[in-house]
Amino acid sequence: MKKIALIGLVLAMMILATVGCSSSSKDDNKLVIGIDDKFAPLGFRDDNNEIVGFDIDYAKAAAEKMGMEVTFQPIDWKAKESELNSGRIDLIWNGYTITDERKGKVLFTKPYLSNSQVVVTLADSDIVAISELAGKVIGLQSLSSAADALDANPIKAEVKSVSEFPDNVLALSDLKTKRLDAVVIDEVVARYYMSKEQGTFKLLTESLSPEEYGIGVKKGNEKLLDKLQKALDQLNEDGTAATISKKWFGEDKVLK
Repeated sequence: MKKIALIGLVLAMMILATVGCSSSSKDDNKLVIGIDDKFAPLGFRDDNNEIVGFDIDYAKAAAEKMGMEVTFQPIDWKAKESELNSGRIDLIWNGYTITDERKGKVLFTKPYLSNSQVVVTLADSDIVAISELAGKVIGLQSLSSAADALDANPIKAEVKSVSEFPDNVLALSDLKTKRLDAVVIDEVVARYYMSKEQGTFKLLTESLSPEEYGIGVKKGNEKLLDKLQKALDQLNEDGTAATISKKWFGEDKVLK
């Protein structure tokens, strides 16, 4: 009798485990995209707290081509690859710079936007060249390509200190209060805030490094990568990508 009861208990546990697995399995028609929701104009919250931006519109259009429903999940940008590899998100898509280091962690689509890392100071700052950052306090987003660009430049050894922030908005806020002398930031982001706060910031004419944005897919998921790339190619071909770009940038900046 005890043996029968034990067998029954084991079977019950197996059934519960099976039900649990099936109920938590991911819906293949859902696409969860990890974003930094303070990365204007690519992905950010508007005055109504709605997530908007170029990458948001671009992702929605791609998801429609793929026949999938899309959800945008704000994440800690420092943990973006961990979020992807854990399966909590399906894509990293929000001004995600393609680098050799990141290629070792994720799969990338073809580049879709060009960018560069630039230096922003206050409009009335005496700093006019990268060489003049010597002895200055620099701010940037933590674990971003801005940090990589600064590390690769000889001026890094001469700056007074580097302060890291969770997002670019906080870095620019500290620049405005003069706790920082300059911020290293994506050019597309810098130009957006310069247009919103005219007369507050200026951009140094020299840039630290050119770069390109791509979309990150979990290693081993070539099926999703291929499906996504096909959708992006279609958006280029039918003019949708150009229309979205003109909406946010005033011109067609999408790489073909």
